[in-house]
Amino acid sequence: MHPSLETVDHRPWPLPEGRWNLRQQWLDLLFAHWPIDAAELKPLVPEGVEIEEYGGTSWLGIVPFRMAGVMFRGLPDLPGLSAFPELNVRLYVRHGGRSGVWFLSLDAPNLAAVLAARFRYGLPYHWSKVLHRSHDEPGAAYPFEMTAECGRARPALRFRAGYGPAGEVFRARPGSLEHFLTERYCLFTRGRGGKILRVDVHHEPWPLQAGRAELDAGDLVKPFRLSLPDTAPHLLFSSGVRVVSWPARDVRRELELVAGGSGLRPALGMDVPAVVPYGFPGGTAAGCSAHGAAMKNS
Repeated sequence: MHPSLETVDHRPWPLPEGRWNLRQQWLDLLFAHWPIDAAELKPLVPEGVEIEEYGGTSWLGIVPFRMAGVMFRGLPDLPGLSAFPELNVRLYVRHGGRSGVWFLSLDAPNLAAVLAARFRYGLPYHWSKVLHRSHDEPGAAYPFEMTAECGRARPALRFRAGYGPAGEVFRARPGSLEHFLTERYCLFTRGRGGKILRVDVHHEPWPLQAGRAELDAGDLVKPFRLSLPDTAPHLLFSSGVRVVSWPARDVRRELELVAGGSGLRPALGMDVPAVVPYGFPGGTAAGCSAHGAAMKNS
């Protein structure tokens, strides 16, 4: 059994049925968030995907971190492929009865990972120059640093962050802003033909700390005709979690099967309308099935 599956009681819904197919670790993360009005973010997601709010506003996150142990189930780590830094820009959404993450962009220097994620999931990954460094020498201003040049725009989008923890480790309390921003167990993306896909993930509860940082991040949101507020961002740091994920599922198809009396059971937390109100074409993503009790997850 994967070590992350030893703890499951914190999940908002049961583990997916079927076998997970990908493992990884997310390490040394900075969660930097800014409040942005939902009306500005709504044009950036497809119809039927709801922008979620907390405290009367929606939130945009920029997350620099490093990946390790990235590999398909049953295969060993591969040098040069299984570990790399990543930088993403993300929103918080709800679709098909579940809260998750919608990525506006993901930048990484690993071309194989970028191509695989774009092909398998339709995620907006970009091959970019991203460097992540650790600083443990005396006098270092921050223990971690990331710089990036993202070539998906001309001139290149530039990012720089020095960051680290600034407090004791804690676990986000349900109902808190910290829980809203971090404890999410699926992502949504637009697949072929406009289908909305869901990728379920599992990890331990985030070990969080207050964060501190110096950031130059405004370039990353310019392609989306956004600007970061002048207010200081909400900062969190995490040493990281171990993660497994499942194949992408076609949300519309899943809901149709349940609502149509197929005998499939909806998963806990899934809204099941009498008529599926989405205008996207039909079709089934690889691994699509209705969720039920967890089985063969180990």
